[in-house]
Amino acid sequence: MGEIVGVGLISHAPTVMLPREVRYELNEGKEISLVPGLRRLRSEVLDALNPDTIVILDTHWHTTVEHVFASHERRSGKYTSEELPRGISQLPYDYRGDPDLAEAAAEEVTGNGVKGTPISDPYLPVHYGTINLVHYLCRSERVVSVSMVQTGETEDFLHLGEALGRAVATLDRRVVVLASGGMTHRFWPLRQLVDHEASDPVHIFTPEARAADEERLGWMAAGDHARIIRTMPDYLPHEPEAGFGHYLAMVAAVGGERCTAPGRQFSDYENATGTGQVHVWFDRPSRGWTAT
Repeated sequence: MGEIVGVGLISHAPTVMLPREVRYELNEGKEISLVPGLRRLRSEVLDALNPDTIVILDTHWHTTVEHVFASHERRSGKYTSEELPRGISQLPYDYRGDPDLAEAAAEEVTGNGVKGTPISDPYLPVHYGTINLVHYLCRSERVVSVSMVQTGETEDFLHLGEALGRAVATLDRRVVVLASGGMTHRFWPLRQLVDHEASDPVHIFTPEARAADEERLGWMAAGDHARIIRTMPDYLPHEPEAGFGHYLAMVAAVGGERCTAPGRQFSDYENATGTGQVHVWFDRPSRGWTAT
């Protein structure tokens, strides 16, 4: 019987792939905390957990009519970002997939007007929401990348996570689930961007968005996932990335509102051109994800 051994809300901001000197130039001569945070997550968390498979809920992989699960045996090549080719260009990647888990999750999520599809087409594009995290966090683990449906609503993302949790339980796997994306996600207009590239959260697009993010980070630290889920109608007007579907699916995979795992930050809460970015890790409690 498989188990989810850890989950995290992990930023994939493209700035983490910029050369060090460029990161320092953009950030007033300092390193953005997201980069050492990713390295610490690998050395302090994943090395100890030794997962078989890493599932990445990728907010940069947009689908419209169904949840899609990459079910390849292996993915390899070079990736250039269409969004920021100056920063992510011909980045090599090579990782094993987990077709059994992808297929099981697609089957579990299908029903009640929702469809899940496993796709192993070798020409299926990859996205930096997956590739950036693979670059920093993956070694020999298998990887399953999962799309975020742009027509999905809160209940759809919770349903996705519940199905993923059931699928993991049917297989002999130690699995980590990474919610790959940010928090509030509004960019500064093009001509104003140059004044808002530093990581200081004073540059978050609005003070209200920053306050909403920081409130939820407090709830994550306390393990109050139920409150985050129940207040989604209050959060959505601040435009969290992908409707916060990556977080919702992640937490639903480990109990949803019943999950009480506290979060610990592996980065500061930072700005990226107006958007809220952070790494928060949730350890599996010794008595299980829904232990009180």
